[in-house]
Order: sequence, then structure tokens, then C-alpha cells
Amino acid sequence: MKQSLVVLALAGLSAAGWAADPKQELNVASRKRLTSVETQTVIENGATKTVAVKLSVPMTVAAKIDPARTAVVVCDMWDDHWCKSASARCAELAKAADPVLKACRDRGMTIIHCPSDTMKFYEDHPARKRMLAVEKATPPKSKDLPNPPLPVDDSDGGCDDEKPAKMFKAWTRQHAAIAIDADRDYVTDSGAEVYSLMAAKKLDTLIVMGVHTNMCVLNRTFAIKQMVKWGKTVYLVRDLTDAMYNPKMKPFVTHQRGTEMIVEFIEEHWCPTIESKHLLGK
Repeated sequence: MKQSLVVLALAGLSAAGWAADPKQELNVASRKRLTSVETQTVIENGATKTVAVKLSVPMTVAAKIDPARTAVVVCDMWDDHWCKSASARCAELAKAADPVLKACRDRGMTIIHCPSDTMKFYEDHPARKRMLAVEKATPPKSKDLPNPPLPVDDSDGGCDDEKPAKMFKAWTRQHAAIAIDADRDYVTDSGAEVYSLMAAKKLDTLIVMGVHTNMCVLNRTFAIKQMVKWGKTVYLVRDLTDAMYNPKMKPFVTHQRGTEMIVEFIEEHWCPTIESKHLLGK
């Protein structure tokens, strides 16, 4: 009997250890949006007519993320920005992102820091040299996907400062609040290099966090649109991102609502989103 109890106890410890293994698959609640068109009857100028109305409905989908097959891209979380309000928000996001990246790294995910236009700063960093040593892989032909217009007007540059400055390159490096592990991480601003790394490590899933959703996060070669076109499974961390949107521009909503609208646009047209708490195991 005692021997049986010992065996059961060891089995229980083994099961508990298995359950707590940080490198196991993560169960996440991803969110995407489904669109449909329905007809509605309206009265206009005293006349009744039928119109088509587009509906966009959020949908939560259970998904599994295998850390061993997943890369995390930190998109353009720079140390400074020509738009001071954007710079301040980025600094807060960087502080929030660092513990999430640590958790992802500890789970076995590959962390790729992508602060565009700053590779000179990192030319001697081990994480940059590690990326340059990766064997080059040729990406497949990009999928021909629809590219609908954004729901916000960012044609003014999207800065919500009271008196926006003229655009200039204010950044020199990634924000210092985000640690770069010299022994494990990678640094690049090239989509081809990210693709090559994913090919070399047999990674098929990409998690994107950073700024700004309507500009860099969607359009950089290492971020959402291009990686989706190259056939990768992509998720945006929706609570670790921001937008370049000025409430004085259409659709004349708050900055926060403008960011939410762009996130919803991404969920509808490009990829699902997740929350950082899932990456922290909460």
C-alpha cells in the first residue's frame, strides 16, 4: 500500500510539473471579426426603402500557440519620436512589454527586436550579429490579398500633439525599457531576415507587438501584412500597440477609439488579436 501511495504521489508530482512546464502550448482566446451584409428598411424623406448594411461582429476563437514554433516581433518601439504624445505612449508600452517578452522568452519563444532605421546602433550587438549569421531563405511569392482602406484618416501624419512638429527621424535605438537578451534574441529591421530566421528555426507563428498599428505594424516588411502574405500565422497583441491618429481628422473620434478602430480593422481584414495576459499565462 505504501509503495502504491509513493507511486501515486510521484505520478501526481510528475503531472503537476508537466502542467507547469513553461514550454507547453499556450491556450489563448484570439479575437477576429466576421462581416456580413443584411438588408434593413429605412424611411428617408418620407419614403420607405431597403438598404444594405454591413455588420462587423467580434468573435472569440480558441487557439493554441506552440512556443517552440513561435517568434515575437517588437515593432518600432523606439526611444523617441517626432510626435511627443506618441513618444510618451510608446514609453509606457515599452515598460509594459518587457515583462511579457521575458515570459515569452522563458517559454521558449524566439524574440526579434525590430527598431527600424537603427541598425547602425546595433551593428556590434550580439543579437544583431546572430541575425546576420542566419542562413538566407527565399520567401514564397506573396499572396495577392485585398488591401482595403483604413477606417481613420492619418494623412496629416497622425500626431495628436497640440502643435505637431514637422516629421523628422527622432529615434536612434529601441526604447531602453525593453531588454535585449544578448545570448538569445535577434535584432533586425528586415522582413527577409525575419523570414529567413523563421525558416531556419522552423517557426510558423508570428506574434506582433509595438507601434503604430496603422503604419509600421501593418506595413513593415517584418510585420503583419507581409508576413500574412508569406503564409505565416500572425497575431497582434492588441493591448501592446498604439496608432498615429489625430482626433481632428476623420472619423473625429478620440485617439483611443481611433486605435481601437484600427485594431478592429486588422481583426476583420488581416489577422486575429490576443491580449498580453495570455502570454503571461494569466
